[in-house]
Amino acid sequence: MATGIRKRHSRGCRSRDGGACNCEPSFEAWVWSKRAGPDGKGGKLSKTFPTYAAAKGWREDAAPAVRKGKLRRSTRKTVRQSAEELLAGMRDGSIRSKRKRPYKPATIRSYERALGLLPEQREKAPQRLLAALGDVPLSELDRHVVQEYVERQLSAGWDPSTVHNLLDPLRVIYRRARKRDEVAIDPLEDLELPDPEGKRERIAEPAEAAALLNAVPGDDRALWATAFYAGLRRGELRALRVLDADLKAGVIRVRRGWDDVEGEQDGKTDYAARDVPIVGALRGELQRHLMRTGRRGTDLVFGNTALEPFEPSTVRRRADEAWEQAKLERITLHEGRHTFASLLIAAGVDLKQVSEYMGHGSIVITANRYAHLLPDARERAVARVDAFLTAAEAPARLQEV
Repeated sequence: MATGIRKRHSRGCRSRDGGACNCEPSFEAWVWSKRAGPDGKGGKLSKTFPTYAAAKGWREDAAPAVRKGKLRRSTRKTVRQSAEELLAGMRDGSIRSKRKRPYKPATIRSYERALGLLPEQREKAPQRLLAALGDVPLSELDRHVVQEYVERQLSAGWDPSTVHNLLDPLRVIYRRARKRDEVAIDPLEDLELPDPEGKRERIAEPAEAAALLNAVPGDDRALWATAFYAGLRRGELRALRVLDADLKAGVIRVRRGWDDVEGEQDGKTDYAARDVPIVGALRGELQRHLMRTGRRGTDLVFGNTALEPFEPSTVRRRADEAWEQAKLERITLHEGRHTFASLLIAAGVDLKQVSEYMGHGSIVITANRYAHLLPDARERAVARVDAFLTAAEAPARLQEV
């Protein structure tokens, strides 16, 4: 083993008791830096890798970086202090997303939830980040400690997707610290995380969607139709104004959403602002709804009043009661959004257009999200190409005859 590299075995490895190794050891590489330790007294900068070759390569790169002063003295701030700094900056807008946009209130609350700072989390707070790792200095948090935290949550029955979300604030904290040369290593790199268990949300077939709409109370029908046939998010449905639903032009201009706490907000992302075509099945429902309610201009289309948005739980309860009576399987507004995507794909709409109508940041998000719907589309594409080639080859076959 080269100088500055040591093999690390798992806690249950027999080698710790003098036996033969029965784990997959990792390799920790370190270099000495005069600036790394507290108060500039010097210390080690280390990083752990799954292979010896990777550890050796990092050490070869790190040594000259230390000599050139690129790896500076590590910060003594704790995870808790950094989290508080992060949240304060997110709230006042001084800390922004990767796209240089202010963080949405819902995102800030999700970080507070992951950190265990929401009042309603008193019982679950011990399982959150700050209770487990908050008092550890950023420069001393080891990948193995984070890995053990992850494994504890998984063994306690937490969903892999939830565990990924728990680590989101920590990812941002270390991304900022690395940019400022406050830490030399990121303990989330090379972390062994299970793949998130993607939820296969329910999707209503066209005939079923029509039956579901016919069963809901008349006052709610246009709302559910807009979810099924335009794919708006729940917050976008709550914030939709009459002037946004341009029946004459045949388009819904999605420009804003409604946050449960902060009220009306700009769209969820830069790509949320979009124009969605009004299909025939939706046009009639919107026309009847607007005539019945008398809403116009800046009035909310689906609000409890012209100024007050609808309450999602109330809408959901009314629909559930109607579907139970009609012996239909319940569906949510967000699953109505997925139904719209499935209809677009089934109708052969180009995936790029689907992505735009759904308000996704890229076509990759759309493809990953709805990959299970694409095989039929591929089969249709193959059939169309085969039909085209058959038609193109027909004249040549006639000449041969």
